[in-house]
Amino acid sequence: MAATRNRKRSAPEQDDATTGGVKKRLRLGSIYDYRKLTVLGEGRDGVVFKAEHLRTGDMVAIKWVRAAADQRAFIREVGCLATCRGHRNIVVVRDVVEDASTGDMFIVTDFVGGRTLRLDLWMAHPDPEERARSVMRDLVAAAGALHAAGVMHRDIKPDNILVVNGGGLKLCDFGSATPVKPPGKPYEESRVGTLLYTSPEQLADSEFYDPAVDMWALGCIMAEILTGGPLFDDSSEERMLKEMADMRHRLESTGTCKLFDELPELSAAGREVLAGMLAFNPDERMTAAEALDHRWFTGKPERRS
Repeated sequence: MAATRNRKRSAPEQDDATTGGVKKRLRLGSIYDYRKLTVLGEGRDGVVFKAEHLRTGDMVAIKWVRAAADQRAFIREVGCLATCRGHRNIVVVRDVVEDASTGDMFIVTDFVGGRTLRLDLWMAHPDPEERARSVMRDLVAAAGALHAAGVMHRDIKPDNILVVNGGGLKLCDFGSATPVKPPGKPYEESRVGTLLYTSPEQLADSEFYDPAVDMWALGCIMAEILTGGPLFDDSSEERMLKEMADMRHRLESTGTCKLFDELPELSAAGREVLAGMLAFNPDERMTAAEALDHRWFTGKPERRS
């Protein structure tokens, strides 16, 4: 297990007033500046489709948020995306447009490819650890940029990670993202995002959490890449909670668990990163900055016997 330390996290003080300021600055264009092509996906918050800008011919992805949706959440999503604009591993917001006749609003982002990491996740690879390192380097970098900007994604999962044509990954769908609150201030919801990637503290219904929830999700993704299957059985919440409790008991009593038993070829450095991101105590969980500074990312791969 990786050596970790207890610490108090601090974050830039942001709240919904921050994103409220974005609303005042919005100058909405028209959805009729774009020609709809194909539907790319549909989620909890809206439909995403590929489109072409009529004047420039640029290909874009557009998220359609119906007028009946939570407008406050829409403004928060736009604000969080704008805050992180410019990072190579985060999708770029290009425009915010509306349909004046219906009140529907749309978030326009770069179109980077037609598939998500979910489709590539369990592909066979001659060196699973090297593939995991490559994927996780991009994802941890994206999380690090978010957290440094005072934003939590809260729904990092393979379906919200775009595979870029030509290489690389981009984190997308900021529908659950939120500005980080100061320590001691609760969030309105404890359980946000997708069950399989939800942190133990959120599953315990705590409304007091921090960007460590994103790092837990990244640990789940890393485990999935290495083992070729999900970390937990999420066919029911009860079953998943039991498996999580069993994992915690074994880690605390023996220092290992079923996950690490299944990965005998994983290097010591790789185990440290995986264990660090899957620490059950959020105060001991590895941060994005700590992960990126770890020898698994910065040093040469270890030779295995």
